[in-house]
Amino acid sequence: MHYRSISDMNDAIVSNLHRLPRDIDLVVGVPRSGILAATLVSLAANIPMTDLDSFIAGRIYSSGITKRRAALDRQASDMRKILVIDDSVSGGNAMRDARNRIEASGIKADFIFAAVFGLLSQHQETDVVFEVVPHPRMFQWNFMHHKFLEQSCVDIDGVLCLDPTEAENDDGPAYEKFLAEARPLFAPTRKIGWLVTSRLEKYRKLTEAWLDKHDVKYNELIMLDLPSKAERQRLGVHGSFKADFYAKTDAILFIESEHQQALKIAKLSGKPVLCVETHLVTYPDALSLPALNQAARNLPARLRQVNSPEGRKTVVKKVARTLLGERGYETLKSRVKRPA
Repeated sequence: MHYRSISDMNDAIVSNLHRLPRDIDLVVGVPRSGILAATLVSLAANIPMTDLDSFIAGRIYSSGITKRRAALDRQASDMRKILVIDDSVSGGNAMRDARNRIEASGIKADFIFAAVFGLLSQHQETDVVFEVVPHPRMFQWNFMHHKFLEQSCVDIDGVLCLDPTEAENDDGPAYEKFLAEARPLFAPTRKIGWLVTSRLEKYRKLTEAWLDKHDVKYNELIMLDLPSKAERQRLGVHGSFKADFYAKTDAILFIESEHQQALKIAKLSGKPVLCVETHLVTYPDALSLPALNQAARNLPARLRQVNSPEGRKTVVKKVARTLLGERGYETLKSRVKRPA
């Protein structure tokens, strides 16, 4: 699974600004996800922006105060070079529709069509693609609306709803109240394959009622069949329970709330895990190419913030330990030190 976070999108935009003309007058985002990309370009380059619908209607977003300059206060009719951007391009339908709508509007300008992420380095519908991300792929801003959800296992607490507080998590009346009234977090718009939770089986009816109330569709709800929270804590089977079920299914992804649990599930199941705490995918083999590519993506920006060589070395070690885990980090060190 090729996963990109909002941070990855921003890095891709900033590192590719040099590929765009310097005299762009306006950035237009293709709804909805392209508006996110347009906002990041607009803020980084201090260029006015709008969305496609507003642009066709002749409206541009106001610029606020801190970044205001004369060029930001012009009318739409004054814009001569215009960047139209979407978050990604695959089949090209959204970009083709944008082109057709602009052409039908009769607006005359020099248009540049771009996508932050593309299946290929060049697409017929775009002039610029910032970064190639092949299938299967998933983005932070659409992972709960993705067709792969039906092929995924998904945690509940910390993903679909906020985690209970210590006071709420009493395995009694306070917890039952939490289960009935838990605040939604990430709302799925597609059916989920398997909901896999460490909630106890005795709370199934309350859990099912909450899922129904919030219109969460799923094929199966898998819960931990133990008598009490105390027994669950004594056995410490949160991660192994989830990993064991995940390994037995044909699911291609597990979406987990907590980083350490994600590491454990990936290790025990031998499959990738997306963690919403870090918005990183944990791979069972920390030294595989996808895992190393992910670890390296945001590293250059972090290193540029550190002035001393020793400081940069510390950052590299910290990132490696966090992303690879202690065992993976030690394995990598031993391979690097091994003589040819």
